[in-house]
Amino acid sequence: MTKAEKTATIEALKEKFSSTEFFYLTDSSTLTVEEVNKFRGLCFEKGIEMRVIKNTLARKALEALPEEKGYGDLYESLKGPTAILFTEVANAPAKVLKEFRKSAEKPVLKAAYIDTAVYLGDDQIDPLTKLKSKEDLIGEVITLLNSPAKNVISALQSGGATLSGLLKALEERGEGAAE
Repeated sequence: MTKAEKTATIEALKEKFSSTEFFYLTDSSTLTVEEVNKFRGLCFEKGIEMRVIKNTLARKALEALPEEKGYGDLYESLKGPTAILFTEVANAPAKVLKEFRKSAEKPVLKAAYIDTAVYLGDDQIDPLTKLKSKEDLIGEVITLLNSPAKNVISALQSGGATLSGLLKALEERGEGAAE
């Protein structure tokens, strides 16, 4: 790889890292070609982009980005063979890794970057699968907001029926007493 190609790769990676809030670093070094292709297929189905890049290039790209993003904790994970999984849904790669690991020992999770939070180690797969997506959280908020309104409406409707029943009973009682 020439110096110009390396520079171009670093620039492309800087753009990718800065535009992606969620990515995972994995080790898939002992997988066979068939297993790697199967894993790539699963990633593709879930909208996850898998890229195998030299650690030094990935590190240089991360180092060139603002320090407040918190990428520094990932540097230690950029050793040995690394595949980077870029995603728009925070828990999607963890779910794919967990599903794929039912039939294989790897890929192993080295680290995950979730919107400035860094998860280190393969033991973080289960907590990562439980992360809620943005859509899930929005759905929960809408449900919570709708819940009080539904309670008020149903209380008013049932109260209205009770009130009209009470008025009708009083009216009938009044007619019966007048006769």
